[in-house]
Amino acid sequence: MAFSLSQFQQEHDTEIFPVKIGTVELHFHKPRSIDRYLDPDDVLRGFPMWSKLWEASAVLVQHMADLPVDPERSILELGAGLGVAGITAAALGHAVTLTEYDPNALLFLQANVAQNNCDRARVRRLDWFQPDLEESFDLIIGAELVYQEEAVDALGALFNRYLTPRGKVVLVERVRSTGTIFFERMAQQFDIRTRKHTLRSKGNTETVVLFELTPK
Repeated sequence: MAFSLSQFQQEHDTEIFPVKIGTVELHFHKPRSIDRYLDPDDVLRGFPMWSKLWEASAVLVQHMADLPVDPERSILELGAGLGVAGITAAALGHAVTLTEYDPNALLFLQANVAQNNCDRARVRRLDWFQPDLEESFDLIIGAELVYQEEAVDALGALFNRYLTPRGKVVLVERVRSTGTIFFERMAQQFDIRTRKHTLRSKGNTETVVLFELTPK
């Protein structure tokens, strides 16, 4: 069944926020409240991390905006959330597959692709622990993926499964202990470059790290 943006808007209470890169301005739906997406028996289980625009996403968006467009390059976004980075990349001409696991996250991804008439972006469900996508990709991207230690090995397996031999992985993460674990484990298989970015907003300072991984 084809996705209906009007039906989505009737069923979900959203607010729309703009993202502008150069002359390109896009608009994204996000939940006005996350209450309906919480598990009433355990609010921490399945917490809708996808519903927030994380600071690291802004760095990933700019990285994709600076990347020369190659119509032959295939891009996979893991944990796409609201789809800001991937949809922005697609709007600039990249071919992007945006993935999520949570059904509501997938709905918001579809809504944001439709909102921006983005025909170079497609949405797919992906379970990191039982992946079933068939193709491989030249570039794998993501933001704020390494916040649980058990995700580190799952990500490594995904990279091995889906990255083309000459491909690259670009992740942007806040500075946290799991990032150190990720770096140490991935260094066994990948050459890794890192760049720190300091973000300032409303008097707060946030440091994020952009990881670039290429297979050894």
